[in-house]
Amino acid sequence: MPVRSSDDIVRVRQEVRARAIEIGLSLVDQTKIVTAASELARNTLDYGGGGTTRLEVVQDGGRRGIRLTFEDKGPGIADVELALKDGYTSGKGLGLGLSGARRLSNEFFIESKPGEGTRVTIVRWK
Repeated sequence: MPVRSSDDIVRVRQEVRARAIEIGLSLVDQTKIVTAASELARNTLDYGGGGTTRLEVVQDGGRRGIRLTFEDKGPGIADVELALKDGYTSGKGLGLGLSGARRLSNEFFIESKPGEGTRVTIVRWK
């Protein structure tokens, strides 16, 4: 799914919620994955200049989950560890996007190279 405008962020949220319901995530887990998706899609737009979101229903043994990958070709993050600290922001936000998304996910992976872009992958398991 493209992330090029605020309307795209709404679409990402809607698709994530629909898949979360489809695989039977609890209301609490639905809220967590949708909130994390919203934060990361917003970061993709605001800091990465836009990009893409890939949504996958995944299975590991007997458990199912949702894996989301947010990717942009923006300026990248010079210090990922710093960017993951609560309260750190390179813009005008509250500095809770990346760290909040990490807390709301069961799995969280980030790759970023200055000048090349950023990829964040999260998973929420049922």
